[in-house]
Amino acid sequence: MNNAVHMLKSVEDTICNSFIITTEDGRVILIDGGHAAQTDYLLDYLREVTGEAVPRVDAWFLSHPHDDHVDAFFDVMEHRAGEIALDTVYLNFPSKLFFKGNDESAEQTMEDFYRALPRFADRMRILCGGDEFEIGAAKIKVLYSQDFEFKGCNNSSLVFRMDLGGKSALFTGDCGVEAGCKIVRLWKDTGLLDCDIVQMAHHGQNGCDRAFYEAVKPEICLWPTPSWLWTNIDGTGPFRTLETRMWMEEIGVKENYVMKDGTQVISWQRPVARD
Repeated sequence: MNNAVHMLKSVEDTICNSFIITTEDGRVILIDGGHAAQTDYLLDYLREVTGEAVPRVDAWFLSHPHDDHVDAFFDVMEHRAGEIALDTVYLNFPSKLFFKGNDESAEQTMEDFYRALPRFADRMRILCGGDEFEIGAAKIKVLYSQDFEFKGCNNSSLVFRMDLGGKSALFTGDCGVEAGCKIVRLWKDTGLLDCDIVQMAHHGQNGCDRAFYEAVKPEICLWPTPSWLWTNIDGTGPFRTLETRMWMEEIGVKENYVMKDGTQVISWQRPVARD
C-alpha cells in the first residue's frame, strides 16, 4: 500500500465524515466513518484497498459523538464486528450529562456509544491534547481534546496532526471557532499547525475561523462536504461554505478535494534522499 488519504463519498449526498489512511508499511487507519448508511460502502472499500476478505484496521479514530461521524462505527461494532480485525479505538468523548440541555443529538449518540461500548472497551484508548504516538510509519500528535469550558459537541472534537511519508495532515472533526482559537494560541508558535493537508472543520462551514486556516497554511484542503452544502443550496441557504471557500482561495490553497465529487484519494511516496 502507498501512503494515501482516502476521503470516502457520501452514499446519500448528505453530511458525513469518513476517512481511510493507508501507510507505506501496510497500516490502515480509519477516522470516523459516517452514518450507518455508509457501512456497506465503508466495508467494501476497506476490502478493496487492503485486498483482504477481513481487513485489518490498526486504528479507528472517533472525532466526536455526532451521528454523521460515528454511527457507522457503532453499526460495525454491534452487527458486523466479524468483518474487520480491529486493533485500537482512539477517542475522548464527554459524558452524556455534558450535552444535556445543549445538544439533544449528541445525548442520543452517547446512548448509542454506551450501548456499543462493551464490544470494544478493551481496545479503547482515551486521548488528550499533547499525546504523541506512532501507528507504524504514521506519527500522531494530538493538538486538542475536549475542553469543558466550551459547550456543544463540535468543540469537543479531537484534533490531531499526522505525519506520514514526508507530508503532514491535520484532522479537525467538527472543531468550532472557540476550540480552533485555543488550538492557535497553544500551537501556532511551535510550527505544528503548519500542515500540507487540512480536513475542513465542520464540513467547511461554521467551523474554525479564518485565522485558524491562516495558521495551518495548507496546500491541500479536504472538504467532507455534500453538493448542497458546497453551494450553500445554490446561494440561498444559511450555511457559510461560500465564505470559507473564499478564505481558502485568498490564503492560496492549491487544491481542493470535495466529497460531493465522489471518493477522493491523495497518495504519495516518501521522498528519496539523493547525493
